[in-house]
Amino acid sequence: MRPTNCEMLGQNTSLCELKPGQRACICDLSKVHASVCHRLRDLGITEGTHVELKRTSLFGGPLTLEANGQLFGIRQNEARSIGVNGA
Repeated sequence: MRPTNCEMLGQNTSLCELKPGQRACICDLSKVHASVCHRLRDLGITEGTHVELKRTSLFGGPLTLEANGQLFGIRQNEARSIGVNGA
């Protein structure tokens, strides 16, 4: 089985470990709660989607990300369960 472009980018980390301006590829949604996974799918965000962290919030607030030309927010505790490559 050939690796996907996402798998070839680099080491795995969680989405919440990105710094503003960093781009990564979502590679693991298996630990994400079903309702969050459904919301992400509705936004067109699946494994293999490239995202960029735009902003973080103080005191554990939500992260602002860009993917597929749209901005969206996600809670930091949800971002911890999303695996990314290429950070």
